[in-house]
Amino acid sequence: MKTVSLEFPEEVFSALRLAPDQFGAELRMAAAIYWYQRRLVSGSKAAQIAGTSRLDFLDELARRRIDVVQIDVDDLRRELARG
Repeated sequence: MKTVSLEFPEEVFSALRLAPDQFGAELRMAAAIYWYQRRLVSGSKAAQIAGTSRLDFLDELARRRIDVVQIDVDDLRRELARG
């Protein structure tokens, strides 16, 4: 596994009322959700980025009221055309 280190000013942690380890977990989740919503990664890959299981990632999306299923109008039309 690779490690990525980021440096943040101390004020960031107090502003969000998170300990550094909680901040890191939230940062991972936020990145995973962002990339998932933009369709840059799959749900499984987003869960890996977030450091959770796929089921826990989907539960987190639901808790945050983020659409779990992502389908656009063109996708829906293709599905309907297939019968």
